[in-house]
Amino acid sequence: MEVVELKVEMVCIHEKRLRKCLSKLKGIEKVEVDTNCQKVVVTGYTHKNKILKAIRRGGLKADFWSAQNELLNAYVSANYTNLRFNPFNFF
Repeated sequence: MEVVELKVEMVCIHEKRLRKCLSKLKGIEKVEVDTNCQKVVVTGYTHKNKILKAIRRGGLKADFWSAQNELLNAYVSANYTNLRFNPFNFF
């Protein structure tokens, strides 16, 4: 069994399209989607290049997950959690 991590540029509405593309492949056991990180984890017996090709054929921009993506995600999440919007503080 192989675990493939992918970075897929998507919003919440694209999750259904992603799952439909992957459902056509044989050998996929589980699909985990994290829309905040734009990370997709696919577990199964299908080759990783076939998974990537199926997602790209579905019209989504995808690539394999790398360590650089982890660093960028940690940096972005750390910066945005510190920012808070207070609608009552105008001055």
